[in-house]
Amino acid sequence: MWWLIVLGGLGIVGVVSSIVEFGMFMVGALAASIAAGMGAGLVVQCIVFAVVSASFLIFVRPIALRQLNRGPVMRDGVQALKGRSAVVLERVDEYGGRIKLAGEVWTARSMDTTRVFEPGEKVDVADIDGATAVVI
Repeated sequence: MWWLIVLGGLGIVGVVSSIVEFGMFMVGALAASIAAGMGAGLVVQCIVFAVVSASFLIFVRPIALRQLNRGPVMRDGVQALKGRSAVVLERVDEYGGRIKLAGEVWTARSMDTTRVFEPGEKVDVADIDGATAVVI
């Protein structure tokens, strides 16, 4: 029961302080509480807590910090257009057509050679091939 109280306390401190390491100590406390539930003694529980927490600090912490420090991914240029929706202005098939994408008129072609999009339909941009949007 005490390990669950420790787990809750670490969770509160972790949320308030936004320190990643408290989450790793929480996993250690959870593992120790499972060991206690299985009837392990206090020494074994403390060893389980220490080993699991240290393992997470050694192996998971660098990955977590790398993800946190990476920052938001900024997409620009053609990458920012992929995945956006567009409206068909002129019939789009495997050979060509026109769409309105991000306020501009683009040439487009259908990714699926059997699919035809009529004016007014909404399409999604799957890729940009030169100055041509490939739509689905």
